[in-house]
Amino acid sequence: MEYFGEENRVHLSGRILTAPVFSHKTYGEAFYLMMLGAFRKSGCEDRIRLIVSERILGGRSPQEGDLVDLYGQIRTYNREVNGKNHLEINVFVRELYYWGEEHPDGVFNGYGSFSYCNEISLEGFLCKVPVRRTSPLGREICDVMLAVPRQYQRTDYIPCILWGRTAQCAAELPVGAQITLAGRLQSRGYVKVLPEGTVERTAYELSAMELEILEENF
Repeated sequence: MEYFGEENRVHLSGRILTAPVFSHKTYGEAFYLMMLGAFRKSGCEDRIRLIVSERILGGRSPQEGDLVDLYGQIRTYNREVNGKNHLEINVFVRELYYWGEEHPDGVFNGYGSFSYCNEISLEGFLCKVPVRRTSPLGREICDVMLAVPRQYQRTDYIPCILWGRTAQCAAELPVGAQITLAGRLQSRGYVKVLPEGTVERTAYELSAMELEILEENF
């Protein structure tokens, strides 16, 4: 496996939920959008948006139900929806492997049972004041927005949620603190109340299990 930047690493194993649909072209290269499903141990399924280039697809079109293993990075984009900015969160695929094919890590050799994977590692800077709150189930949580630099002087702004003791620790951090987070990219349905009625939407965020503070930056 090739690493494309230690600050933003994604490893997903799951099943294709939708076949690729054309998204856009950049410098003559076509990019496609598709959905991946990855089950948690609880049985809940995270439905994750993927952006993959025609070069990575290699002339092959993944079909619904295909089992795949992929590596990439989280990418965020501001989209204007009904006159308001909406943060769109995708996984930009850098490597894609199919179950039963040779894999450089020996994971996808076609033997044994398929295992879902959803592992994210991020390093960045807090760009908003952390928000500490209690979940409807009474768990202590903290919402943070992490600014993760990438090539060409661009930055991805990634919403993250921390739990328990890590939430308590994150809540005390100042804007500008440099940290690393590890966890999973989760999808969460919610109902948005609009003047014309309610609409169902999906939020994407990093559910962080590990927090490391890079103290030398304080």
